[in-house]
Amino acid sequence: MRRRIDMTEVEAATKIRAKYLRALENEEWDLLPGPTFVKTFLRTYAEYLDLDPRLLVEEYRQRYERPSTQELTPFGPGRGGRRRQRPRRHWGPGLVIGIGVVALLAALYGLSLLGQDNQPEAPVAASPTATAKPKKTVTATHHHKPARPTRVTLRLSATAPVYVCLENASGHPVLNGVTMSAGQRSATFRSKRFRANLGNGNVRFRVNGHSYRAADTGNPVGYEFRPTGRPRRLSEAARVQLCR
Repeated sequence: MRRRIDMTEVEAATKIRAKYLRALENEEWDLLPGPTFVKTFLRTYAEYLDLDPRLLVEEYRQRYERPSTQELTPFGPGRGGRRRQRPRRHWGPGLVIGIGVVALLAALYGLSLLGQDNQPEAPVAASPTATAKPKKTVTATHHHKPARPTRVTLRLSATAPVYVCLENASGHPVLNGVTMSAGQRSATFRSKRFRANLGNGNVRFRVNGHSYRAADTGNPVGYEFRPTGRPRRLSEAARVQLCR
């Protein structure tokens, strides 16, 4: 809230769903998938806000994680940690009886087969011809890669007062030397390319659904925005030519 960052921007930058981000802020751990995800989300969110992720994760472990069952289970008194040995069973007589039963069943089965060999064979009835089932035709599925964007969708958000000059691909200024106040957002512009001249780095860019922050150098800075890739810094000579 102090940095005036919208929750949708955080969700797009960290790839964490907004409901999980709100659960982190409200310490509603039951709404999150599990302790492993909680610590991963804490690290990612802290790094995005320029906080120390180790302190947040350590505080979560000390306050909310439960010790493992192995650490809580004491040893029984007088056992010395040794398992109680079970008495050995003697399988000698039972094993001999079992082998005898199996041998007897095998002999009876052999006699029954000999009796069947002396009987005349019954005529075999002709079975109806089975109808061949049609084979299924497997159609290969081709996975097409999504087409690369050809236009830039751009929106600017000021985190502090900043001078802005923004030109589209035809060199027409869509923001002709305006001063944006803290928390102010521009309209959403679309073009094949944009070039910006900024009075300082107090600006966040929303480029084709991705969030970026201008470099805080303390001096004016220029950027070029294309359909693919991150915003590219302009040279000083190219920056001063904008909105003249």
